Amino acid sequence: MDEPTSVLTPQAVESLFVTLRKLAADGCSILYISHKLEEIRALCESATIMRAGKVTGNCDPRRESASAMARMMIGADIQAIRPARPAAEARRERLAVRGLTLKASDIFGTDLRDISFSVSSGEILGIAGVSGNGQQELLAVLSGETTLASAETINIDGKPAARLDARQRRALGLCSVPEDRLGRGAIPSLPLTENALLTFNRDEVLRAGFIRFDTVRDFAERCIQQFGVLGGGPDALADSLSGGNLQKFIVGREVLQEPGVLVVAQPTWGVDVGAAVAIRQALLDLRARGAAVLVISEELDELMELADRIAVMAGGKLSPPIPRSEFDREAIGLAMTGRWEAPVPTTEAARVHST
Repeated sequence: MDEPTSVLTPQAVESLFVTLRKLAADGCSILYISHKLEEIRALCESATIMRAGKVTGNCDPRRESASAMARMMIGADIQAIRPARPAAEARRERLAVRGLTLKASDIFGTDLRDISFSVSSGEILGIAGVSGNGQQELLAVLSGETTLASAETINIDGKPAARLDARQRRALGLCSVPEDRLGRGAIPSLPLTENALLTFNRDEVLRAGFIRFDTVRDFAERCIQQFGVLGGGPDALADSLSGGNLQKFIVGREVLQEPGVLVVAQPTWGVDVGAAVAIRQALLDLRARGAAVLVISEELDELMELADRIAVMAGGKLSPPIPRSEFDREAIGLAMTGRWEAPVPTTEAARVHST
């Protein structure tokens, strides 16, 4: 089984584990592949750890800590995420969505239905949900890949933006990291320098109509250095990098432009624990500098670590967001099934806040 829980709610994960334990008890051998170390520790009786195509360790995960297993995965100690709180200043709304309704263009897509939310400066809003419930359609609308007829549906720093394309929204200070690394986030056959150019501020790289490649290359090198991207340097082709290193480059490319609003989908999907820590730290640091950050992720643990508030997408609808103080894993998991009548918040105060 390869990453079998990637599209499951917490309750469904527990049910799956019960079934797998029964199968194992009946004599079935199960090979379980996952980057989620706590799942390995909870389920497996033996573990083989691989890095760069080679076995780096074998252990009984029930007797090893997650940090010890992570050390075998990346060959070094995992740095703890540093708390990064925003400066004490007045919050202001930087991204606002009001009454977003859109029919999916793909026959297998999900219609968006009356979605409303806002993200303020110095805040991370997390959007949880099982894959295929409208997250991709929402990202396309927010990034500018899909435009809307009513400009007021999306506002960036108070300016109507729903009719603007991706380049025009970037001019307003919005950057985005798509779920698809190769194809949307980067062009596989181009070197990192030219991939940096894809979203770089055109005012900084154009002179008399010509591209200043020295500026772009310097930017790519800075991204590689600050985000610890391992590969062949700025001339390396995008598809020559591992998934984790390419993801660090793409996230770094957007973060280093100091956006006022950052929308990022599945920021640590398929990356090792070391790269995941680096990416999450970058998002927290950006929030501390006053940006509004929207994180769309199927990793509930990730959202509970990063987000100040969490909302849930199900069937193209968005639940009311709940604050960090009211996070409840089981309640959020239940909301991922679309059961709004079972309140996501766990206290009356949280229900009032959400309303």
